[in-house]
Amino acid sequence: MTGNGLEAILERIRELKEKRRAVILAHNYQLPEIQDIADFVGDSLELARKAMEVDADVIVMAAVNFMAEVAAILNPDKIVLHPDPRATCPLANHARLELLRRYREKYPGAPLVIYINSYAVAKAYADYIVTSASAVKLVGKLGEDTILFAPDRNLADHVAMATGKNVVAVPAGGICPVHEFLLDEYYVRKVREQYPRGYLMVHPETPRPVRLMADYVGSTSQMLRRIGEVEAEVYIIGTEEGLVHRARRLYPDKKIVPANPRAVCINMKKITPLKILYSLETLKPRVVVPEPIARRVREILERSLEMVR
Repeated sequence: MTGNGLEAILERIRELKEKRRAVILAHNYQLPEIQDIADFVGDSLELARKAMEVDADVIVMAAVNFMAEVAAILNPDKIVLHPDPRATCPLANHARLELLRRYREKYPGAPLVIYINSYAVAKAYADYIVTSASAVKLVGKLGEDTILFAPDRNLADHVAMATGKNVVAVPAGGICPVHEFLLDEYYVRKVREQYPRGYLMVHPETPRPVRLMADYVGSTSQMLRRIGEVEAEVYIIGTEEGLVHRARRLYPDKKIVPANPRAVCINMKKITPLKILYSLETLKPRVVVPEPIARRVREILERSLEMVR
């Protein structure tokens, strides 16, 4: 697509946003041009909170589909659009309802904490909902020693190490493919060799050996804040490469590099400006969550967010 063609699409999006009273919420892993056109860019926790605050009739969620579900759940009176329903999350697919039930039976009395990277039907079955930014804080406040945590095993391990609790990963093999395979020990050691004085930040969805090599472990929003708090020659970002664009915009005078420039979530990148334009023109595809499930998730999510304020 030529520069003029893209600019024409972006200009039409701006016009339709005003006409529809619409806002675009974009995840940190979105394409640079989508981050630039969005009204708000953030991680899962920030997007969840922003979805409850926006003054708009229409919300366009530029992210994967479970995030669009969350926006629809928190805004039953608004039109929530997800430009490409095929933008799914492989990690979320691990949190199957029948699996969660089996673990509940095996560990009676243990609270089920579910990562926001899951689908609404699974969230509705949980006791608490967390994000990568809030998981350690919330689990640390629970009185129980054994916690069921779905569906990311690496985040579960990070929470266990930080809290000292017996955090049971549900299932044992739940992973994000980008963090597990494209940000493993090989790639991180390689970038460490390239930038031996670099400040390495990694996402808690990365494997334990990578987290142990890091100078800092945190969510995407926490990494961004950390860049402003620590002086370094170069900042290495160990998560999906889309965060580098936002970090460089926020800190134009700092040298910021990806741990692996090929660490790309193809599902996040399925959202394009052309698809956002189509959504605003047609008000489709619309995200609708059945009200009984939405009500239950809303209660759990609002209670969980309140615990980590």
